[in-house]
Amino acid sequence: MNPSRFAGRRLLTSVAGMALAAVTLALAACGSTSSHPPAPLVVDRPATPYVIGPLDTLNIVVWRNPELSAPVTVRPDGSFSAPLIPEMRAAGKTTAELSKDVEDALKKVVREPVVSIVVGGFQGVYSQQIRIVGEAARPQAVPYRQNMTLLDLMIQVGGLTEFADGNSAVLVRGAEGGKQYSVRLKDLLKRGDISANAAILPGDIVIVPQSWF
Repeated sequence: MNPSRFAGRRLLTSVAGMALAAVTLALAACGSTSSHPPAPLVVDRPATPYVIGPLDTLNIVVWRNPELSAPVTVRPDGSFSAPLIPEMRAAGKTTAELSKDVEDALKKVVREPVVSIVVGGFQGVYSQQIRIVGEAARPQAVPYRQNMTLLDLMIQVGGLTEFADGNSAVLVRGAEGGKQYSVRLKDLLKRGDISANAAILPGDIVIVPQSWF
């Protein structure tokens, strides 16, 4: 056989082999799962009292003083005004802490005031809100609720868009310094796979990418 022809065949075989390897790697990459670990289904969630946030609605009740009782809305700056209380900080406090502050403010004009505060419409402090961005039907910040799960969050935002790559979504956990987890939203919502119903913690961010196929 002509040596140059033999060398040419070897070169073609080598090139074909490399091309096949490249295609195999590309297909494997397309079908591979996320490099992030799966989000845990159960996490340690100690019960903590609700912390008032901007835009929360508060119902202030002063016992035996209905003229001082009033519903108020916490302003975006975190403060509010009420009868005989021209200005007071509310954001970042529990209802018990704020009740004590209101009682102290009213002691100047009311003898031994007893104050109760009930949160109506709630938003919570920004650091505890759950944010979902990308291909959610209604991307938004959602107030955290005790024992909240991924399914609760997705119901609130209306599910996914038709362009979402739900099984490639990522959960960024603020409570763990921004550690990233993979979440399977498509399996959870479209296939009813409850094993994909990960636990949610205050400050979590869920990022839903767009599907390219």
